[in-house]
Amino acid sequence: MGVAGAWRALQPAMGVPLPDAGNLAEERMQDFRDALYFPVREFLAGGNPYDPAVMFAHWPVRQNFNLYQPYHLLLHMPFALPGYRVGAVAYAGVLLGLLVLLSVMAAGRARVPWVIGTVVVAALLVTSQVGKAQLYVGQVNPLLAVGAAGALLARTTHPRWAALALALAWLKPQFGLPLAILLCARGSWRVAAGGTGIAAAASAVALVPLVLRDGVVGFAQVIGRNLEHASQTTYGAVDSLTSQRVDVAAVFFRVVGWLPPGSEVVALLAVMVVSVVLVRRLDRSGDDTGAADLLTCVAVVVAVVHQPGDVIIAVPALVAAAVVWWRRRHELRWLGVAVVALLVPFAHLYFVDTVIRELGGVRASVTVDGIAVVVAWVVLVGFAWARTRERTCA
Repeated sequence: MGVAGAWRALQPAMGVPLPDAGNLAEERMQDFRDALYFPVREFLAGGNPYDPAVMFAHWPVRQNFNLYQPYHLLLHMPFALPGYRVGAVAYAGVLLGLLVLLSVMAAGRARVPWVIGTVVVAALLVTSQVGKAQLYVGQVNPLLAVGAAGALLARTTHPRWAALALALAWLKPQFGLPLAILLCARGSWRVAAGGTGIAAAASAVALVPLVLRDGVVGFAQVIGRNLEHASQTTYGAVDSLTSQRVDVAAVFFRVVGWLPPGSEVVALLAVMVVSVVLVRRLDRSGDDTGAADLLTCVAVVVAVVHQPGDVIIAVPALVAAAVVWWRRRHELRWLGVAVVALLVPFAHLYFVDTVIRELGGVRASVTVDGIAVVVAWVVLVGFAWARTRERTCA
């Protein structure tokens, strides 16, 4: 099943047409096209890929290049040097390898037989909606997931490697920033500082020519235009009814149809403060359920703008928590509820989505994953509070 799933997952990259103005709606490898191949090409041509107007004028892209760390342009440059199809297939192959590596890390974190555990997790992952989506549209998330998992797994035993892993998670600031804060809260401030420093130093190499080209003020204006454009898209705006965002603020809007001013900032602060307090309490209580790592990953996703596929960063922690819950299911029922809720985005396959759309419409279809992820965070918060309270009282 895993081999067949992997082969099917690579088909979009193998059959993707060459991009042109006539096929902008093509979804196969669209993130590779819009967020990697042509941004790197624009950078190599001496332009600024962060400027939406420049990208739309020069290249056949549908989405603007979001605020990835500038080192992204250097790290993924090898995939933009050959022809488009060659680069797409090579990139998809690397993504598949990263998914397998993530499965290895999950098996190790869960302390299950390494070979069997890796094969089972990898097979389930590449056939899940989240796993298939990474390869279908060419998302960079598998790299970030390996970085986040590596930072959590190695933060106490190999802090230098953990810092390097965190630097990879910083490729998207909405991953790197909350993860660094939570690592600090859990006592791994050297990992947080080291990873942030590595990412900043690597980004400076790519940032210098961009700033020299536009000047400090000009570059700042480009970033402002980038943010403004992103806030007006149907997939990125917090108040879009068709967005699939899974962060608290966006899910709240799609559920109730209303959003108070400053809700994104309030949600970010609330999620981070609550999560920081509870992961610290879990660590200090010596909790052995793996809930601290899972709460860390889920908090990263629900605190700030994220899409359903971003829950992939929780795979090792999710597998570990699922194993612990199954072995102690009569004792850890609420941990099991959180695990099941987090499985919803992975199980949201095409035929499932068809049923949801027929029963509840498009709004329900794009909201169900977000509700499930937010529910998982709320349940984990309750579980962590009760768990640490019991241990404190004992």
